Amino acid sequence: MTEHRPRVLICDPIAQVGIDLLSEHCEVDVRPGLDEASLIEIIDAYEAVIVRSATKVTAPVVAHGGRLKVVARAGAGLDAIDVEAAIAAGIEVVNSPDANTLAVAELTLGLLLALARNISAADAAMKDGRWEKSKLMGSGLSGKTLGIVGFGRIGQAVASRAKAFGMRVLTNQHRPTPELYMEHDVEPLDLYDLLAASDYVTLHVPARSETEGLIGEAELAAMQPTACLINTSRGSVVDEVALLRALDAGGLAGAGLDVFAVEPAVDNPLAGHSKVIATPHIGASTEDAQTTAALDVCSKILSFLVEPEPAEVLPLRFVEVEQVVPHEAVDHKRSARLAESIHSEGFLRNPPLVARVDERYVVLDGATRSDALRQMGYRHTIVQDVAIDEGLALETWHHVVRAIEPDRLVEVLDSVPGTTMELVEDDAAMRVLEYGGLCSVTTVDGRAFVLNADHGVNRFEALAAIAHAYIAAATVSRNLERNVRTLAGWYPDMVALVEYPQFTVEQVLHAAGSGRLLPAGVTRFLIPGRVLRLDIPIEMLADDRSLAEKNRWLHDYLSEKERKGKIRYYREPVYLLDE
Repeated sequence: MTEHRPRVLICDPIAQVGIDLLSEHCEVDVRPGLDEASLIEIIDAYEAVIVRSATKVTAPVVAHGGRLKVVARAGAGLDAIDVEAAIAAGIEVVNSPDANTLAVAELTLGLLLALARNISAADAAMKDGRWEKSKLMGSGLSGKTLGIVGFGRIGQAVASRAKAFGMRVLTNQHRPTPELYMEHDVEPLDLYDLLAASDYVTLHVPARSETEGLIGEAELAAMQPTACLINTSRGSVVDEVALLRALDAGGLAGAGLDVFAVEPAVDNPLAGHSKVIATPHIGASTEDAQTTAALDVCSKILSFLVEPEPAEVLPLRFVEVEQVVPHEAVDHKRSARLAESIHSEGFLRNPPLVARVDERYVVLDGATRSDALRQMGYRHTIVQDVAIDEGLALETWHHVVRAIEPDRLVEVLDSVPGTTMELVEDDAAMRVLEYGGLCSVTTVDGRAFVLNADHGVNRFEALAAIAHAYIAAATVSRNLERNVRTLAGWYPDMVALVEYPQFTVEQVLHAAGSGRLLPAGVTRFLIPGRVLRLDIPIEMLADDRSLAEKNRWLHDYLSEKERKGKIRYYREPVYLLDE
């Protein structure tokens, strides 16, 4: 059977880079010019649909889209989509609110300049062979007042550019945000006060029922006769009949319009009016904006249709807790203390490192952390997935046994069930170890022992029993140094050094896969690119979302970290103060 590739329908033109991105994972059909009936006829074949302004995704279209998972608008606003119907049907609705911001803001400033300096009239006269310099006296922008109705992304971008021209900026926002006004150094006003005080008024509000006819006869009457109105938002926001009447009566000096109630607006009297500079809804029509919008919505569509691979950024993933198995014994009391610490902090700071073996993830480092999360009752956890064939190496820790009488240590070790303790010459201990001994013990008073497994006793179980016995009876520190005299200088209360044979990665993974555990703190995996300070909120571990949804969230979380330059790679070794 061939792998199913989701089908995406593109109803309005978008940049080719977006189509190319989708085509890597989906079957893409570009079908511009579809009316509602035609769209209803074919929509059931698609998991996603992309529109801009021309094509409308109405409630009947949604009702016939049995396979639809996501509806996207390649641009800001969602007025081309019946959002309520889509959400009720469980369909995701996405757009690209930031893609057009700069393009629309720049066109707004272009219309502002054209109105202030009579640029269109001057150009038309020149092309008609008329030199009308004396008739084209304009107005400067510095010191003038600009009123911005709607202070979202585009309104803010317009404000910063207007401030660069030396303009005073007033704003009117549906939900006032004092901190935002302070950040942009603008003055909030009631709508009618703004209209009365502004030399230019520009509209940046969405098309909604509450904004339809927002600027009507009363609002236009509140403006100064010398003022100009600019609309690059939606045509429905302005009462066009009232605007035409105000222009004809001299109640308004001019208008800059990029949008109209009905488009194309080729027969609209406003478009041909001498006081109006009209453009055919080109606010978002820059190559930069179209590329950004296409890539943005197509990436969002893929996030719903194609499960992302978190390792694209870093080798991290959410997995089932039950799939995570240790390779070494764990102190459950220590895990409980760590669980309390994680709960108190509210974050999983450092993910356990694992290697995948069949359907399980063997913990290479972070067994206590994994056990703590299991004790906390979480169904999912985050792990760093380490590739076995990419530089993974293993060292074996030696244990410095401290704070116990030497003879008492010998008694403890000699009484471990399933093992035999043999006194050997000091220089023979390692040779015996190489030929099958479980571990060697060298005391600071010069005695050397080798412990062996009795016949029929599993070596890993015997090792775990030995380590458990002396760890419970004494204080133990891990080290890679083997010289007893050197170690005794570092640890004044040292009694003996326990050395283990050098394990291999394959031995450890095979043992873990079969359920055999090594003693705690014997292995030290050398793992390149270890991820620290991940700081994932524990709410995400407890969240009832699926693994796929959590991994999609993790992918976005890591991508945002990478985009902001907050992922740094350090080659240096580190000292780790244990959790």
